[in-house]
Amino acid sequence: MKFCDMPYKRIDFDEAKAEVRNLMEEFQKAADGEEQFAVHQKYYALTDRVSTQITLASIRHSLDTADAFYEQEKSYYDEQVPEYSNLLIAYQKLLYHSPYRETLEKKIGSVAFKNMELAFASVNEQVVPLMQEENALTTEYEKLLASAEIEWDGEILNLSLLGPYLKSKDPKVRKRACEKQNAFFLKIEEQLDSLYDRLVKNRTEQARILGFDSYTELGYLRMQRNSYGREQVENLRRQVKKYWVPFSEQLYENRRNRLGVDHMYYADELVYGKEGNPQPKGTPEEILEQGRRMYSELSKETKEFFDFMMENQLLDVFGRKTKAVGGYMTYIPDYHAPFIFANFNGTSGDVDVITHECGHAFQGYLSASDPIREHADIGMETAEVHSMSMEFFTEPWYGLFFEGKDAEDYKKMHLEDAAMFIPYGCMVDEFQHRMYDEPELTPAQRKEVWKELEQEYKPHMDYGDLEFYAKGGYWQRQHHIYSFPLYYIDYVIAQLCAFEYKNKMDQDYKEAWNSYLKLCRLSASDYFEKLLEQAGLRSPFEDGCIEKIVEEISLDK
Repeated sequence: MKFCDMPYKRIDFDEAKAEVRNLMEEFQKAADGEEQFAVHQKYYALTDRVSTQITLASIRHSLDTADAFYEQEKSYYDEQVPEYSNLLIAYQKLLYHSPYRETLEKKIGSVAFKNMELAFASVNEQVVPLMQEENALTTEYEKLLASAEIEWDGEILNLSLLGPYLKSKDPKVRKRACEKQNAFFLKIEEQLDSLYDRLVKNRTEQARILGFDSYTELGYLRMQRNSYGREQVENLRRQVKKYWVPFSEQLYENRRNRLGVDHMYYADELVYGKEGNPQPKGTPEEILEQGRRMYSELSKETKEFFDFMMENQLLDVFGRKTKAVGGYMTYIPDYHAPFIFANFNGTSGDVDVITHECGHAFQGYLSASDPIREHADIGMETAEVHSMSMEFFTEPWYGLFFEGKDAEDYKKMHLEDAAMFIPYGCMVDEFQHRMYDEPELTPAQRKEVWKELEQEYKPHMDYGDLEFYAKGGYWQRQHHIYSFPLYYIDYVIAQLCAFEYKNKMDQDYKEAWNSYLKLCRLSASDYFEKLLEQAGLRSPFEDGCIEKIVEEISLDK
């Protein structure tokens, strides 16, 4: 079914909760594990139906943040979902403590039961009002960023539409664009400070109610980290500081030399060379069609997937002034349909959408036929391996999107940007750990922490006269820090795994692709490190793994 034809009806949560209670009663009366699993399949149908309507409302709100109807629906779900989710936990407790658990565990897997343990510890009725407030605050943040109206040569641009000017080959243009962006964030600085302060205190209070010393512990549970913890993440960051930061700094120095500048400022570091960044050829519609050709040639599985996406209008990628910023992939359960949201702006980022977000969507499409819904409950680090690896697997087709030398430049720029991301991603993660370890920090102190971490992870950074960024405010434009706490390290973990795939595909593309397909199909059927092991990848948490990846990367391939 085409996305525009998918009917929307607001979920009546009184009815939905009554259905859950009825299922709980039926589950308890079941005579054996098979009967309980039959009830559990009804639970799948109910939660799919509810999730479908919530997702439709969320997508349509992000497609047009000025749409009053879907803004109201988004607010409704922000308020209602926490209480409903708490009832689902009560149902899962029956499943977890079932006298027929052995039968159920054979059906849905041991990982699902471990995830239930994490969920039980991460919510109760007492924190529901705080979760509702948290949802409202993150929505307010996202609306604040979407409200940007930046004057540019007689036009009014939002943050997404300003993007191409930030990467202009003309130093004066990109400096002016940075100044415009800086001015917008300065204007909303007090609101940003207030929102984050309230979010930190809200999340800290949730943690304390649930018996944790800090939100970090609770955040790990909510990120569904079921096989590794803070110690492994801290060890990864230490290895990045030792081995990757020097490597990344050399890449910035290479970029400075290509640009031909004596000193590189923030306004310069997003640009690959004097001729600017390679720009994709063709209209947005043509880029989508080239994406169809690429996926039709890559494999029979990717051809079937992308045809499905295009025929059902499941990619909304054209920039509009009232669209939310950023990009994402989500899934509409009742229609077994991935959906990709993005803002094409004429830069190479448009091609990134066709590779990265389609990596997410491809895995979602492959796993749609799995009747066990818990297998779709993928950890974010695993999900990002799917997307970041697809960026590398599509390298042979970059020529469809770029002309001549630009295709090779894009390949090198993409690899370089991916490598330079690793320290930044770790910096975001360490910053968040510090914020939740020290929730009483003032807004000014938070910015000092960010400046301190920049010296460790990106020592070359110089914002020049961009006041908002120079005083340590850059993190406030990173919406994950506000809306998805402790998520960002998942990108780092996944990018390191994607580099492993890059090194593998340079040796044997077919073997690497088969490994990737296997990983996608495994979905969430096992723990993260076990999934990597089955796919033939090393864990980035292992000592020596990061050093080895750095040694194997070749920017000349």
